[in-house]
Amino acid sequence: MRPRTLLPRWIWGVVAAIAAVLLVPPLIGAAAGGGDGTQLRGLRVLVPNAPGGGYDITARTAARAMEDSGTSGAVEVFNLPGAGGTVGLGRTVNESGNDRLVMSMGLGVVGAVFTNSSPATLADVTPIARLTQESEIVVVGKDSPYTSIDQLVAAWTADPGAVPVGGGSSPGGPDHLAPMLMAQAVGLEPAAVNYVSYDGGGELLAAVLGDKVAFGVSGLGEFAEQVAAGELRVLAVTSAERAPGLDAPTLTESGIDVEFTNWRGIVAPPGLDDTARTELVEAFTALHGTPEWEQALATNGWDDAFLVGDDFGAFLAAENDRVAGVLRELGLVS
Repeated sequence: MRPRTLLPRWIWGVVAAIAAVLLVPPLIGAAAGGGDGTQLRGLRVLVPNAPGGGYDITARTAARAMEDSGTSGAVEVFNLPGAGGTVGLGRTVNESGNDRLVMSMGLGVVGAVFTNSSPATLADVTPIARLTQESEIVVVGKDSPYTSIDQLVAAWTADPGAVPVGGGSSPGGPDHLAPMLMAQAVGLEPAAVNYVSYDGGGELLAAVLGDKVAFGVSGLGEFAEQVAAGELRVLAVTSAERAPGLDAPTLTESGIDVEFTNWRGIVAPPGLDDTARTELVEAFTALHGTPEWEQALATNGWDDAFLVGDDFGAFLAAENDRVAGVLRELGLVS
C-alpha cells in the first residue's frame, strides 16, 4: 500500500477558502437590488395605520413580492397607527439618515397632515416611489336595503344624519374626501354629512358588515375578497371608467359629477445620502419589473402608477397643494 502524501498546510487553506466561497448563496444582480450589484437587505416598512388597511395591504404585498422575486432579503413590516398616519410620518421624519426604513403611505397622509395640524409634513421625507392607484368604491352589506346608488343618494339627501358613511381614513384622507365630494355634487353641505372615521379598511369592513354605517367608501383592493364572496355589494366606483370585472357604474354614469382615484407609495426618512437614496429607488424599480408585482397588481385590482425619485417628489408637492385646496373648498381647514 502506498503511503499517503501529505499536502502543505497552505494548500489546505486555499481549498477551504474556495469551498467557503462556493457555499455562499449568490447575490442578486444590480437589476434586482442595490446599484453595486448586491441584494437589498435589512429593510423595514412602517405602516402608519392598523392591519387590514390599504397601506398595510400594499406594504405586505410589496414585501412578499420583493422576497419572492429575490429583489431583497427578508422584509419586516410593522404597524404604527394614529392620527390618520401622521404618527407614523413623525416617526419616519425622526429617523433621519436611516436608509433601512421606509413608510407605506398615500393620499390619506397628505390630507391628514392638514386636518391633524401635523408638525411633520411630506416635505420633510425622501420620496422613493409611487406604486399604485385605484378607484374608491361605494359599498353596502349584502343585506342592505340599498341596491343602487340612486336609492342610496335619495335616502342620503332626504336625511343625511340618518345615513352615516364610514371610511377607513381620518378627515382629509381619500375615504373621507370621496364621499364629501359626492355630497357636494348631490347638493349636500359637507357639514351635514355624518362621516364615521375608522383606522383602516379592516375596522371599516367590520362596521359595514355589522350595519354600524349605512355605506362605506374605500379602495377596491381592500374589499376585493369580500366583494367576490358576495358579502359586500358595490353600488358605484369613483374612477372615470368602470373597474374591470366589477358590475358597478361610475359615479358620473349615475349623474354624480365626481371622478376620484387614490394612490399609494413609499417614502423614506430625511437625511439620506445620494447612494442610499439611489439604492432604495433601484430596489423598488426592480420590484416594479417583477412578475410577482405584476401579479399583485392584477390580484388586488390596482392600476400601475409607478413614479420614482424627483418625479415622485414633484407629484407629492402638487398633491399637497391640490388637497389643501379641496379641504379649504369643503370648509374643513382654514
